[in-house]
Amino acid sequence: MKVSLVNDALLMAIKQRKPQAGLIWHTDRGSQYASYAHKDLLEQHGIIQSMSRKGNCWDNAVAESFFHTLKTELVYHEIYETKSQANQSIFEYIEVFYNRQRSHSANNNLSPVEFENKMAHEKMLQRETAA
Repeated sequence: MKVSLVNDALLMAIKQRKPQAGLIWHTDRGSQYASYAHKDLLEQHGIIQSMSRKGNCWDNAVAESFFHTLKTELVYHEIYETKSQANQSIFEYIEVFYNRQRSHSANNNLSPVEFENKMAHEKMLQRETAA
């Protein structure tokens, strides 16, 4: 995987989510994540880098589970003639279905967007109650 792919994806996420400084970015020990270009990008946005320990595959279990789901629910059922088709299909799966519609047992069977909105609402209510 190229550093540019990783950095482009991270920049897209930063632009969309606008995280506060101090966000922890956990990855495996791939060379693209250890590169100066990637470390510089993290520093520019106040992101703290966290890497798994050598030989410790469990640190990345959540990401591995996601990629397994992506492959079994989408990729293995499609034939992509171009990289552009694959990009569009995977983008739609993640942004339209996986994040907004697909329920997740770890989120009380809510989609990630629904769960995040619920947590934000509860946090707002706690602030109002405390005030």
